[in-house]
Amino acid sequence: QAQLVESGGGLVQPGGSLRLSCAASGNIFRFYVMGWYRQAPGKQRELVATITRGGSANYADSVKGRFTISRDNVRNTMYLQMDSLKPEDSAAYYCNSKEVVRTASIADYWGQGTQVTISS
Repeated sequence: QAQLVESGGGLVQPGGSLRLSCAASGNIFRFYVMGWYRQAPGKQRELVATITRGGSANYADSVKGRFTISRDNVRNTMYLQMDSLKPEDSAAYYCNSKEVVRTASIADYWGQGTQVTISS
């Protein structure tokens, strides 16, 4: 099974920036789509952003214009650049990757999460 390890979380003030990283074991070319999700205490996990193998990105409305998702297929790492952070961005952020292992069969991988806290 693929291993995904998130890093880069921390405590920052409103308006600050963080860059999250998701390092994958093996070549990430096998992941046709990767994404970031977040979950605050007592809330459902929500989609933040996705990026395809070809680099096409989509964002939740709440983060459009502030977050940028990218993937480096050489370093086998996905990133989430977060700017203009708001308190409502506070959550555990999770890396997700999807791999087609057989026709009509998709493997879905998750990292352990990295905590992002926005507070004064």
